[in-house]
Amino acid sequence: MTTSIDARTLKAWLHDAAEIALLDVREHGQYGESHLFFGVPLPYSRLELDVPRLVPRKGTRIVAYDDGALGVAQLAAQRLSDVGYNHVHVLEGGTEAWRSAGFALYKGVNVPSKTFGEIVEHARHTPRITAAQLAQMQREGTPHVLLDGRPLAEFRKMSIPGATCCPNGELAYRIGELVRDERTPIVVNCAGRTRSIIGAQTLIELGIPNPVFALENGTQGWYLADFALDHGAARAYPDVSAARDLSVERARAGTLAARHGVRFVDDAQAQSWLDGETRNTYLCDVRTAEEFAQFTLRGAVHAPGGQLIQATDQWIGVRQGRILVFDSEGVRAPVVASWLRQMGHEAFVLQAGIASTVRAESAAVPLPPIAEGDYARDAVIVDVRPSMAYRKGHAAGSLWSIRPRFGDIAARVRGRDVLLVAEEDGVARIAAHDLSRCGARSVRRLRDARLTESTPHEPPDEQCIDYLFFVHDRHDGNKDAARRYLAWETRLLSQLDADERASYRLS
Repeated sequence: MTTSIDARTLKAWLHDAAEIALLDVREHGQYGESHLFFGVPLPYSRLELDVPRLVPRKGTRIVAYDDGALGVAQLAAQRLSDVGYNHVHVLEGGTEAWRSAGFALYKGVNVPSKTFGEIVEHARHTPRITAAQLAQMQREGTPHVLLDGRPLAEFRKMSIPGATCCPNGELAYRIGELVRDERTPIVVNCAGRTRSIIGAQTLIELGIPNPVFALENGTQGWYLADFALDHGAARAYPDVSAARDLSVERARAGTLAARHGVRFVDDAQAQSWLDGETRNTYLCDVRTAEEFAQFTLRGAVHAPGGQLIQATDQWIGVRQGRILVFDSEGVRAPVVASWLRQMGHEAFVLQAGIASTVRAESAAVPLPPIAEGDYARDAVIVDVRPSMAYRKGHAAGSLWSIRPRFGDIAARVRGRDVLLVAEEDGVARIAAHDLSRCGARSVRRLRDARLTESTPHEPPDEQCIDYLFFVHDRHDGNKDAARRYLAWETRLLSQLDADERASYRLS
């Protein structure tokens, strides 16, 4: 059973200090064009797969929304109720009702995190240099260390010549390996602004003696100044020696954590929170992917520290939920928690780190089974992979569709056998559930799909609701898109209302 609420009720709920999950259940491209500030992206096409991770507790107060006309919020709310969530509401009128009530809508992704970066720069006056100044340092041979605060996959796509990849969450731990001379200037960059600012400010607030600067506008600023980017670079941070004395790094991290009110909790307290039924508690391993793959705590999710700050809504779906972060050495987790606290989250450090005995229980939603099938003459082939993947290559004669748009192909599948092409088994299973409800006679996953055709413009842009052109175009050589993106980032602060600004705890 779900109920509808109006925009003003939702506005009050968002700021009443109780837990709430505000879920934008449209697809990524729709969400990125216009959404509520605290809206967490949870596309209907992945709903049952991702909701257990984003909203672990079934009794959480949930509000689902769309644009008010799509009807997908009602579909999502019903599915959430079907799988056991018992406090589900729909925003009546969706984003249009929100706008009509006088509240702001936001473009882009990870908006609370990116807005936080702008607030930090404004409040802390983070030192910065321009692309032209950095290029001059390089030409003149001025000693400096250029650190790229993004994950390695992003770094490989495009980077500034001479940069070394060191994601922001690793800086406090690895800076001693990267910079040997405390007189050497350090420049931190990302693709745009946020991670440049947060990375540089992290080093400054840790008390690193070196001069530290954020590169203004990151790789986009570099490209817009007509300097060449590297592609495919792999210069990554070095390993920390097992024999290295980390007492200085731990002291710096501990001082920073104390400054921002971060608490360290023991296993007994942590386990009682994880076992509790009245609050959501997230157990986040902030180490590298390689460390996580070797060993982690049962039920923990991998949330690399820099990205947990940069894109918090990809891991944390409930406002006012608890976040427990841990590492293996007592340096990274306190720094990450200090930033999360300033962002307004209730973040704690698991004192025993990777040696802890705590565990979180999985809350995965049971999914219906799906059988595999081979090509059949009269079967309809429906491709539910991302639209850009379909454009690159798909099975001959297949239809591209996406779960919230299955109504558009209902007449094509009714009474027919359907073969699904999907990248993930879980996506295939939940798609099969809805296609069966559309009247398909049987739905199976196509075994060994032959992706022999490509259609660079099909589906057309307006149908690619899973793809946010606004974000991706800036990385594909489109200077106008890069300029628009940077202008969007710098305007975020001016859009905040008093309640949204007060949600941060910058001290």
